[in-house]
Amino acid sequence: MSLEQKVAIITGGASGIGQAISETFAASGASVAIFDLDEASAQATVSAITAAGGTSQFFRCNVAEAASVQAAVEGVKAAFGGIDILVNNAGIANIGTATNTSENDFDRVMQVNVKGVFLCLQAILPVMVEGGGGVVLNMSSIAAITGLRDRFAYSSSKGAVHTMTLSVAADYLDHKIRCNAICPARVHTPFVDGYLAKNYPDNRDEMFEKLSKVQPIGRMARPDEIAKLALYLCSDDSSFITGQTYNIDGGYMNLRN
Repeated sequence: MSLEQKVAIITGGASGIGQAISETFAASGASVAIFDLDEASAQATVSAITAAGGTSQFFRCNVAEAASVQAAVEGVKAAFGGIDILVNNAGIANIGTATNTSENDFDRVMQVNVKGVFLCLQAILPVMVEGGGGVVLNMSSIAAITGLRDRFAYSSSKGAVHTMTLSVAADYLDHKIRCNAICPARVHTPFVDGYLAKNYPDNRDEMFEKLSKVQPIGRMARPDEIAKLALYLCSDDSSFITGQTYNIDGGYMNLRN
């Protein structure tokens, strides 16, 4: 699953799943452009990639602002030439129902998780068309396809990402652009650790175990496991796959009792 001579943009590529995808893609030969707001984490990821012999560069980008996205895209074109791969990974979470989610929180989730994907697509798809094709991979969630308690805004946003994936796949088929999505269950990232430290400081281990066992396989996914699926879907090995969503959920969707 080589990405030699490919240029890949990873939004939210500085930490968690995005970091794992950035490092995996670079190890497979891609020149990796990390779009993020966390400069310290991004530079640390770039340093790790370059130390391992890969190629990467950080571009500060707020995916919810069109001017910021366009400036970052122009930076990538100047640094690497074209753009072959876009991984729309940047996103934020929110806890709440339809009645107790504030308007501000709802808008914030939609700005990043939905508008951010839209703005990146709008800026990057024309570059791919001009270059003769490419691959888009959207990070969705099992929240897009099943009912999860207290995840109203987040589920709504990932449902939009799910259908945006299908639209892009249909609209750009003739331009040799494939578009797919990944739907993970819970993944052990720094976000999970921070959530537990903040909300369950006295019984963190107990809650970690409880959250892990929600997946029938008995644990959370590792970021590198998501990254390996992303690598496959963005490589030429998956050249016959488009308009698909892939659950990577430890059996959550089909094996729950």
